[in-house]
Amino acid sequence: AAADMFIMPSRFEPCGLNQMYSQRYGTIPIVRKTGGLADTVIDHENANKNESENTGIIFETATTEDLLSAINRGIDLYKDKNVWERMQLNAMRKNFSWENSALQYLDLYKRTIDNKRVIL
Repeated sequence: AAADMFIMPSRFEPCGLNQMYSQRYGTIPIVRKTGGLADTVIDHENANKNESENTGIIFETATTEDLLSAINRGIDLYKDKNVWERMQLNAMRKNFSWENSALQYLDLYKRTIDNKRVIL
């Protein structure tokens, strides 16, 4: 199975897995900025400072206009094969494994013990 883009315009999404599956297979997610979608997709426009991070397209409000604008951004990016391929590779490299999360929890635990307080 294959697709170039995956559209997930959720009004709310505590986590969501489909945008992560999409990234794993190089399908660029187009998501609304909410919950876990905002945490797991890095918008192309916001990541331009570091092009090794951009993995998708995010739009702000749950309106037809914003969704269509995001889709059109995706189509424009798709026309630039170098940019599109870089986004696909960035997305496929993302690590959503529990190993990564466990290391972050371990680091927080160690800092808590070392400092006797949590500094976030």
